[in-house]
Amino acid sequence: MSKSRCLSQFLIVTALVCCATSSRAFAGEVVKLFNGKDLSGWRTFVDPGKPDVSPEEIWSIRDGVIICRGHVVGYLRTEKEYSNYVLRVQWRWGKSARRGSNSGVFVHVVGPDQIWPKGIEAQLASGSAGDIWLVGGAKLTVDPTRQDPNIARHYFRMKVDGPVEKPIGEWNQYEITCRGDTVELKINGKLVNVGTHSELTRGNILLQSEGAEIHFRNIELEPLD
Repeated sequence: MSKSRCLSQFLIVTALVCCATSSRAFAGEVVKLFNGKDLSGWRTFVDPGKPDVSPEEIWSIRDGVIICRGHVVGYLRTEKEYSNYVLRVQWRWGKSARRGSNSGVFVHVVGPDQIWPKGIEAQLASGSAGDIWLVGGAKLTVDPTRQDPNIARHYFRMKVDGPVEKPIGEWNQYEITCRGDTVELKINGKLVNVGTHSELTRGNILLQSEGAEIHFRNIELEPLD
């Protein structure tokens, strides 16, 4: 066998091994979606009906925490799309918040930026965190006994023992598992909602601004096999 042919085969084998190794590493590697310093990897959207409001007025960073003033509807949206993962994000409400103050974490967001983009919302509204909202026509099968009789695209969280959310001002943790066409929500370690047969299985992740100050930190994604 010629030296050039041996070299060619060696390079091919090396490339295949590198690809396989990289794939395995990614499968178990935690991805930090927020670096604690700036909004690299995210893009902002603000209600186009409020042209006098800049994204910087809504979103800021302080001591490794994303501060969302929430006074104008909008969101942060990841630049990349994701599928098959566990998303972990911590949140707490600002001092001005009260029961019913609203926000949300969206997964599988697709399509153009607009006030209500298509996706699946894991509700953050104080007192209702863990509810599921199907936004923009997104389809997901959720227990029909928990469907809001007044709004068909809204599904209440499960009833669990003890409180789900911590008092306003304290940190909570969402754990959102998206595996194939299933979406599972846990809050502070408690399973609070499950949906299956999702029409959407891949898309952007979104953090919402919707009427009250809310803080986010420790936003990370663990890819699943």
